[in-house]
Amino acid sequence: MPSLPDAHCRHVGEWTTTKLRWGLTADLAEADALKVYSEVCEASVVHDTPAP
Repeated sequence: MPSLPDAHCRHVGEWTTTKLRWGLTADLAEADALKVYSEVCEASVVHDTPAP
C-alpha cells in the first residue's frame, strides 16, 4: 500500500481493475486485504475492461 492514506482507495481500485482486466487471481490473504480496504472506499468505482 502507498504510504499516504489518501492514496489507498485509488491504489485498491487500480489493483482490482488490473486483476479483473487481465483475469488474474488473488489468494485468500490478498482477497481479504482488498475487501478490508475497499470497505472504506465506498465512493470508488471499478470498471472492468477485459484485455484484448
